[in-house]
Amino acid sequence: MALSRAAIVDAGLGILDAYGLGDLSMRRVADALGVQAGALYYHVPNKQSLLAALSDEVLAEVPEPDQGLAAGEWLAVWADGVRAALLARRDGAELVASSLALGLGGVDLAAPPARRLADAGNPRPDATARALLHLILGLCVTEQTRAQLRELGVVAEFDEAAARDDFAWAVATLVRGAVLDG
Repeated sequence: MALSRAAIVDAGLGILDAYGLGDLSMRRVADALGVQAGALYYHVPNKQSLLAALSDEVLAEVPEPDQGLAAGEWLAVWADGVRAALLARRDGAELVASSLALGLGGVDLAAPPARRLADAGNPRPDATARALLHLILGLCVTEQTRAQLRELGVVAEFDEAAARDDFAWAVATLVRGAVLDG
């Protein structure tokens, strides 16, 4: 197998899923691919670039809701899609949050909801879209952390249904205040 950026990203995602973000390193990716760590740097200049590429792959799974939906419903469906993509990967929310904080990655996750908010007459669509995005990221980081702590036996329980319900309520609350046309 020829070493490529795609192969490196695939190996990185495999490590992320198996071990989590804390155990993802360039050396571990190189070991998984059977190469020396230095060989990766031709395709991925540094670990931050690798994390950004992994984040972009996670976000590639976010579907675009049907444009025929009312703005509020569109935003709720979009938020559910983001949540699903983040929770599909171990530490997916933390990975994406860190990449966004560093300004890395090629996916502008706030752009689709900002466009929809602008169409709905929101006076500050970019700021509102970022607020919604940060709400989603924060809730998903918490949900993933609690689930992992339960798996480790650190906390006795974690109610996934309650987390899903809290997510829907929080998104609906923000959307009600953000959308002028319903």
